[in-house]
Amino acid sequence: MGMTVIDRRLNPSGKSLPNRQRFIRLAKSAIKDAVVRSIRERALGDVDSKEVVNIPMKRIAEPRLRHSGQGGDRDQVMPGNKEFLRGDTLPKPKSGEGGGRGSEGAPDGEGEDEFSFTLTTNEYLDVLFEELELPDLAKAKLKDAKTVRFHRAGHTPSGNPTNLNLIRTMRHSLARRICLGRPRPEALAALEAEIAVLAAMEPRDAEDQARLDQCLEDRRQLHARARRIAYIDPVDLRYNRFEARPQPTAQAVMFCLMDVSGSMTEDMKDLAKRFFLLLHLFLNRQYEKVDIVFIRHTTEAREVDEETFFRSRETGGTVVSSALAEMRRIVEARYPVEDWNIYAAQASDGDNYSSDSARCKALLTEQILPICQYFAYVEVHDQRQAEIFLSQQNVSDLWKDYAGCTPRANFAMKRVFSKADVFPVFHQLFSKTRLAA
Repeated sequence: MGMTVIDRRLNPSGKSLPNRQRFIRLAKSAIKDAVVRSIRERALGDVDSKEVVNIPMKRIAEPRLRHSGQGGDRDQVMPGNKEFLRGDTLPKPKSGEGGGRGSEGAPDGEGEDEFSFTLTTNEYLDVLFEELELPDLAKAKLKDAKTVRFHRAGHTPSGNPTNLNLIRTMRHSLARRICLGRPRPEALAALEAEIAVLAAMEPRDAEDQARLDQCLEDRRQLHARARRIAYIDPVDLRYNRFEARPQPTAQAVMFCLMDVSGSMTEDMKDLAKRFFLLLHLFLNRQYEKVDIVFIRHTTEAREVDEETFFRSRETGGTVVSSALAEMRRIVEARYPVEDWNIYAAQASDGDNYSSDSARCKALLTEQILPICQYFAYVEVHDQRQAEIFLSQQNVSDLWKDYAGCTPRANFAMKRVFSKADVFPVFHQLFSKTRLAA
């Protein structure tokens, strides 16, 4: 037996949600390209806002079937014709006297119409993060049972008024009224019309009077039955029922380590903040329960809140090992390795005291990487340094120290030189098809 499912949920803001979702699927590649272009130029505070994307018309045009312009017999009716009859030959217009207007070319010799489409914040973030994930997320220990999710579990005759299912209630009401024979409004209206006609007849013979008396009695009985059989009775009420089910989730924590020393220019800090802001949005959007620990460091490292991490203008010298040591301390205090999936992302300009190199490398290789599911290092540079540091021979001291840790499946290194590089690098580090650096 077949079953038809009808989605009766209200569309947001009066828009056609199925049509909107269908359009997004059809124009997915064009929207993805437009979103990637937009994220490169957005201001830091606008990363998570809605976006108007422009899509070339030819990328969303659907194929259409047309009659061939050659061959076959055609009859056409031309509007406004007052002087020609069937079979007449139309004179050819003289050169330059055609009624049409030629199209003007674009100033650069080539042009293309575009279609503007506004993505909501949720749609924008869905497109931005749809191919990303935390690598190797394992359920080291399932969370113990306070977290539950409510799932639809049929209907119940009692419940909270906010869960009243109107469609199911009206269906039961209609079935009850049909079974008990409640008079229909149409039957009452027809009877009233007949009574009005008979009452207006003057004089009335005995047959018409008898019919009028019978109609009045029928009306009295119908009204009495309508009062006895309610339109909606408490037995008709049906409420949506929800069942609480424990939802096992993996425990995960992400450490965000950012260098805010004096060698980090404002442009470099902006690049680092862009990377971490994308990471923050990604984790909050894609994962229901991931702890995020923010650590800023100069010569000393300290755990800070989100506001301080992204807004503070603290500066100083550079001791990178302090951030790794602070991360290790927090793990030992709050996140047992056997129970938690541990991730870390670090952003720095690569400068570090030479005396700190050995300790920094030892901490990373011996204490941090063995407990991490994944560690991503992003080195930020001024765009003027791009030509220097694009070469594999010209690298920072910290890059050299970290390079000795590769190849490892749970460690990746990337460099960023401009705002346009931030999202591609972020995508490479957290893509589902990620390749180790």
